[in-house]
Amino acid sequence: MEERDSLDSVLQFIKGRLRKAVERDRRAERYMEAASRFIWRWREPWLLAFVIFMALMDYASTYAVLGLSGKSYLNEAGSLARWALEKGGFAGLFLADLAAVFAISIAAIALRFILLRSGFKGFGRAAFVFLLLPYAVMALVAVINNLLLAYL
Repeated sequence: MEERDSLDSVLQFIKGRLRKAVERDRRAERYMEAASRFIWRWREPWLLAFVIFMALMDYASTYAVLGLSGKSYLNEAGSLARWALEKGGFAGLFLADLAAVFAISIAAIALRFILLRSGFKGFGRAAFVFLLLPYAVMALVAVINNLLLAYL
């Protein structure tokens, strides 16, 4: 009987702590959503389209620099992209880029879905934005770098 009472008290303690944690997360959720809206104010599907567009621009600018510029002293800086380019040429690089965009997009969509189903809409949006936007920014930097290398 005494064991049952101690088990019940432990379970009640855990339940109370869990309830407090959810309440704390609910209070922080609006700030995370506001931060994600400050960083990306448009709808989420547009971010996914932007990521795909930037990946295509990265591939096209890499092709322009390495394949068309005639500057043989240049090479791919990313280790995975360099490996894909060495093993499969530009088709291999395209497949590696496609796999990277697909993996990061599926991760962002899945995490957003899980958080939405759990009742955390703000965290879902924030997770989506904070997973995809760094990839898009890095692709944009790569495009700018490739354009500078191609034309300077």
